[in-house]
Amino acid sequence: MVFIRKWLLGLGVDEAWVDLFSFIILITVITLLCIIANLITKQVIIRFIAHIIKKHNIKWGNILLERKVFRRLSHFVPAIIIYYFARTFPTYKSMIETLALTYIMIVAFSVINRLLSVLNDIYQTYEISKTKPIKGYVQVAKIVVVIIGIILVIANLMGKNPVILLSGIGALSAVFMLVFKDSLLGLVAGIQLSATDMVRVGDWIEMPKYGANGDVIDISLNTVMVRNFDRTVTMIPSYALISDSFINWRGMQESGGRRIKRALYIDTSSIQFCTEEMIERYKQIHYLADYIAEREHEIEEYNRQNKVDRSNIVNGRAMTNIGVFRAYISEYLQHHPGIHKEMTLMVRQLAPGEHGLPIEIYAFANSVQWAVYENVQADIFDHLFAVAGEFGLRIFQNPAGSDLKSIDTFVNPLSKSE
Repeated sequence: MVFIRKWLLGLGVDEAWVDLFSFIILITVITLLCIIANLITKQVIIRFIAHIIKKHNIKWGNILLERKVFRRLSHFVPAIIIYYFARTFPTYKSMIETLALTYIMIVAFSVINRLLSVLNDIYQTYEISKTKPIKGYVQVAKIVVVIIGIILVIANLMGKNPVILLSGIGALSAVFMLVFKDSLLGLVAGIQLSATDMVRVGDWIEMPKYGANGDVIDISLNTVMVRNFDRTVTMIPSYALISDSFINWRGMQESGGRRIKRALYIDTSSIQFCTEEMIERYKQIHYLADYIAEREHEIEEYNRQNKVDRSNIVNGRAMTNIGVFRAYISEYLQHHPGIHKEMTLMVRQLAPGEHGLPIEIYAFANSVQWAVYENVQADIFDHLFAVAGEFGLRIFQNPAGSDLKSIDTFVNPLSKSE
């Protein structure tokens, strides 16, 4: 300031205007210095650092660039220049230093928050991040940093000791608990989810209460993000996964097999004992040849030992078309390339009802991929629906309009001609 004042006086500037012009020139010089320093930092230094990182393909460095940590650091330069030149304005020195220091603190806490994000990004490059995510903890750390930053900034602006402000936090704890209720619940839930390994990124979960049925794509402090199979996204509160029930299909995906549990409904009026002609026809079926021979011998031996009078078909033991059909289904599934042979495979008869007799298939496809699983299941039932008639069985279904129309035509043969 003294140098500029002497220089202006040497140029013959009126002494009444020297102080004003000196002030304006000094402000201009400081502003230009800040602009030039900021440009040099961003356009030269940061570009040089970015070039080195990309040239050597430094993975962590690329994350720092993506998060713009270096750009945020460049804001320190003009703030330090302003803080250093504050002494040239004795009247406003204290205020300028306070404002500059406040800006430096804000930038510093902003850099810390970005570094926490970088830490999470680096952690996500490791496989363990899928089973033990830390995003929730990082978000808690960010909240703590923000709270501490606010306290220190306010203390600096007021010129008070931060400890005095911290002592008043206790009185505001109830307010903080109300404001950060979801975050606190989410933190506790996140710790429990991580400790018990209940949910991971990539898991297929189903939670009808929240309309969620799809893959977990993100686990944060407050929410679990699920991309449903219709490509919509559902946000579930983290604590809801602890307090409510949900289905995690991870076990199925890891087992390598997906369950098929579906029934054929047989019209009970089509169930009958097998005649000699039917048995001979069944012997020609590849999967049943050994079964028929074994069952015939077993039944014949039983009836002989118990001296059963077979003149009446009700007496003793005999094969039924529904029993042979069940045996055929079991053999068919054993030889099907899409069925997992090491898991439970069962063809069982359920209690009959108004829709007929359910013959349920309980087996596992050897693929957990949805499309493959559906194709395997459809292929099996396509075949079974088609072959049921070969065993003299009818698949039950409620009468359709065409069925009622044919009955009406049969009862009133003249109605069609009319």
